[in-house]
Amino acid sequence: MSANTTAPPSHDAFGTAALAALLGPDTSLPPIDGLRRLIDAGLDDLPLPGHGATLRRWQALAAIAGVDLSLLKLYEGHTDALAILAEIDGPGAAPGSSWGVWCAEMPDARVRLRQAAQGHWQLDGRKAWCSGAAGLSHALVSCWNAAGDACLASVALAQPGVHVTQEGWQAVGMAGSASVDVVFAAAHATPVGAPGAYLARPGFWHGGAGIAAGWYGAACAIAGYLHARAAQAAPDPVRLAQLGQIDCALRAAGALLREGAREIDAQPQRDAMATALRLRLTVEDCATLVLRLATRALGAAPLCRNAHFARLAADLPVFLRQSHAERDQATLGTIVAGVASVANHPWSL
Repeated sequence: MSANTTAPPSHDAFGTAALAALLGPDTSLPPIDGLRRLIDAGLDDLPLPGHGATLRRWQALAAIAGVDLSLLKLYEGHTDALAILAEIDGPGAAPGSSWGVWCAEMPDARVRLRQAAQGHWQLDGRKAWCSGAAGLSHALVSCWNAAGDACLASVALAQPGVHVTQEGWQAVGMAGSASVDVVFAAAHATPVGAPGAYLARPGFWHGGAGIAAGWYGAACAIAGYLHARAAQAAPDPVRLAQLGQIDCALRAAGALLREGAREIDAQPQRDAMATALRLRLTVEDCATLVLRLATRALGAAPLCRNAHFARLAADLPVFLRQSHAERDQATLGTIVAGVASVANHPWSL
């Protein structure tokens, strides 16, 4: 459905029991089928970021991530597409349609947007990392026009000019996202927004920050296994110390996510790049720590005998590599250095 056409789903709809009832209690449901169930249930109609309920949006992303990160990848892409279309006045999403946002740019995989006869537009070229390509109905695709400007176009995927390959993904982690290469050959498309609008809009960094909420949700789900073990087993000082360290990390990251959501809602037109990078880097470190400590504390058993835990543990390191790591740290450091003098640092309580 189109974003915000009805009252958004309640927080209860994303509770553990509600999601288990909708998606099934195990992890055998293919992610694309899970996405369709979420769409059919109206759970894709999330509050738009920067409209006063960003935290509710992120809570939904975190809840889905705790179920299946490949499903979250598709769900986040779909709901991000709806938010983009709403922000830059793109074409409405038809009821029941499912969308991806394919905007990764590879030097050897570029898509060209050209004007064809009678005012129609077409896409040509190869696009890498197209999550859910074989099962989605539409996608927003980054592309380049004849003048060399970065553009965005919407494309219906069920047409002869779109070829979904089986190429471009070898990882075991996040395999369910089916992020393969797609080849466009005179595929009919519709430009969305003016050239450069996709990257220039405030919502670009709002969406980037939302990814951190997904990482956080997966880390919480992994930590939940250690919490349950510590609550049920005889006291183990080492395991309790690991749980204590995880508690500190998750609470700090969660507090920063809540603060970031408030900042975005309070100033939705402000450049949120620093906020997004801070959230992503903090949650990346937190999730990495949680995964390391939880697997050390629990040993091989859940990695080998629990399908849900094993999938999260395999998927999370791959998903975290959407972070640019030290490059993002350097970018954030440059921003911080530019807005605070030595005599007036930005970290006072």
